[in-house]
Amino acid sequence: MDSPYQPLPGFRDFAPRDRLLSRYLFEAWTRVATRYGFSEYEAPILERAALYLKKSGGELSGQLFRFTDKGDRDVVLRPELTASLARIVADQQRDYAKPLKWFEIGRCFRYEKPQRGRLREFYQFNADIMGETSVGADAELIALSIDVMRELGFQPGEFVVRLSDREAWATFCRENGVAAGQLDAFLQIVDKIERDPEVKLRERLQAFGLELETIREFIASPDTSRSENLAAVLADLETRGLAQFAEIDLSIVRGLAYYTGVVFEVFDASKALRSVAGGGRYDSLISIITDGSTDLAATGYAMGDCVITELINETPQALAQFVAWRQRQATCDVYVIIADDSKRPEAIRLVNALRESGLGADYPLSPTKINKQFKGADQTLARFAIVVGSEYPELQLKNLNARTEESIAPNADPIEILKIRLTEPDGPLLT
Repeated sequence: MDSPYQPLPGFRDFAPRDRLLSRYLFEAWTRVATRYGFSEYEAPILERAALYLKKSGGELSGQLFRFTDKGDRDVVLRPELTASLARIVADQQRDYAKPLKWFEIGRCFRYEKPQRGRLREFYQFNADIMGETSVGADAELIALSIDVMRELGFQPGEFVVRLSDREAWATFCRENGVAAGQLDAFLQIVDKIERDPEVKLRERLQAFGLELETIREFIASPDTSRSENLAAVLADLETRGLAQFAEIDLSIVRGLAYYTGVVFEVFDASKALRSVAGGGRYDSLISIITDGSTDLAATGYAMGDCVITELINETPQALAQFVAWRQRQATCDVYVIIADDSKRPEAIRLVNALRESGLGADYPLSPTKINKQFKGADQTLARFAIVVGSEYPELQLKNLNARTEESIAPNADPIEILKIRLTEPDGPLLT
């Protein structure tokens, strides 16, 4: 029985130290997105169910957190962002120059079995390009996906972007007697070709009159001549010097029914984990959601926080980069040590003045032994401490990283001195 005092299965608490990893990811995602010229947007967490039932297909419709609200509306917690984005763009795209390059970082929810790298609540980074039909948009997002991995500290050989094209599969289906209306159902089988038991795959393929060997032979012999789009993407990545990070793998088709062209997924090189990120072209989704009133080409990319967290923890250099970043994340600039509690009013006035000047400052809220105060200062990762006490004729400014100190003369402004010290690298302080 679930404990009433624990998070629900597949949901997480984020204590301050855990939250640092989320912030690390959010900052890296935002840096890369802005370098690529993307603007940030947001959508509601709660949406009408019809929006996500209209063209999601695959497993997603069975993984919705779906309920009736007090207004008797059929609603869902958003399982991903593409349908919400399509709705926003359809409504507001006239107000923006094309192509639109938008990104978002937020929570998503899927009711599925919690397992390694997959939870019911997760954060997801989304980047989409809308209003651009050229394969340059696909290459741009694939390049962005590579740079996200590099931004997080992953090196060449530690990850790979596997590229495919649904149009190549559409051609395969036409050549092998699979009706156009059966394409989505057929691709659901291909999507699981690396995960499902062979007996199950053969059984499901009987409905299409195809042998498993035929599928595997097509995947094993990718021919870019069957896909001008893939050839163009690879040429673009070569121009950028990023071709070493990508390879063609036609087993990648993505599970959602709305994809229409080039698709891709990012994996760790050993393929020990499920895909780290993925995306692809979905040219028809906006038209479908708006019943044809708005038709806008689109391609998108998404990375969730669960799998990438696992991979960071298992990759020495990426983990070392995060640890180094974490060690620099102070919760304040200066910690005020109260060596004599009779000086508490003076210390509180100093803390308030520091904060009003724009600096982060903290102090002990109740009388505390001085050694515990210094431990508290260390926990905040503050670079400096100011010691206030009657036994000190002057304030003492301590550099907690360099383990040096200086006295602040009574006629000097401690705030101005501290601001100067904060701009200097750690090292011996001049007295």
